[in-house]
Amino acid sequence: MTEEFVRIAVVENDIEALLLDSILEERNIPHQMRSYHDTAYDGLFQTQKGWGHVSAPTKYEREVKEILSDIRKQAQQEKRE
Repeated sequence: MTEEFVRIAVVENDIEALLLDSILEERNIPHQMRSYHDTAYDGLFQTQKGWGHVSAPTKYEREVKEILSDIRKQAQQEKRE
């Protein structure tokens, strides 16, 4: 039986996507990263909607959101320094 994946959160940029993907892989959390980049529109949708989104089974939603929140907090702290 396979678990159904649901959209968890919008990912704002490629660095955030890479970090999130790496951490989820490290923690063995099943997930899918989907980029909104479209070569026909030269990335237009990414400037309007964010880099893309992460999907995962519902039971991991809270954990994925917490990880993403931590990534964003860390990025804000680094900007201040």
